[in-house]
Amino acid sequence: MGPGRGQAEGRGGPPAPASAELADADGRRDGGHARGDRHGVRGRALVLNASMEPLSVVAARRAVVLVLQAKAEVLHAAGPPCRGGGMEVAVPSVVRLRRFVAVPRRDRVTLTRRGVFARDGGRCQYCGARAENVDHVVPRSRGGAHAWENVVASCRRCNSRKEDRTPREAGMRLARAPVAPRPSLWLVAAVGSLDPDWARYVDGATAAAQAASPARLARPAV
Repeated sequence: MGPGRGQAEGRGGPPAPASAELADADGRRDGGHARGDRHGVRGRALVLNASMEPLSVVAARRAVVLVLQAKAEVLHAAGPPCRGGGMEVAVPSVVRLRRFVAVPRRDRVTLTRRGVFARDGGRCQYCGARAENVDHVVPRSRGGAHAWENVVASCRRCNSRKEDRTPREAGMRLARAPVAPRPSLWLVAAVGSLDPDWARYVDGATAAAQAASPARLARPAV
């Protein structure tokens, strides 16, 4: 639910959970998985708050329901319109809620393996190969923290080569210094990938990380 009348956006009253707006019509969560219905509506849709902040990823079928209920407007269509019951509705790829939904501010993204892979573009930060593990730059046994600034994606080969040493001690170089990602990376960490249609609506740094490739990774000196 959005704020009541007379309340400013994001102020006044306890925050309303986004799930009230984004749950399926039958009360179940869809988790953003692509699935179809008897009208052939398939795929996923990015849901933006009224403030244009990314809120969630839902099944396209659920996004159609939000539009039909006048709770959201289509900002980007995914393909041919859906027809049924004498109505024609564009199958959304991106929708924006008409009323602001108050949600807790994500000031720092929780550190997860999937999140590290998303930030680093799924590439080993030592050699640029496909990442298979995560590595603590300064080993935990040496006092290294389990934090964004000390964890990078790594391939098995580099992980084994580095062992319980720092990159300098192992004669290895990081492609770039690891940093805590911007809050919008939670979206990539949650759904695993970004639809190209969503790039302009999601933080530029997140989209760049998702599209990163070995060719784009600079190799600064240690």
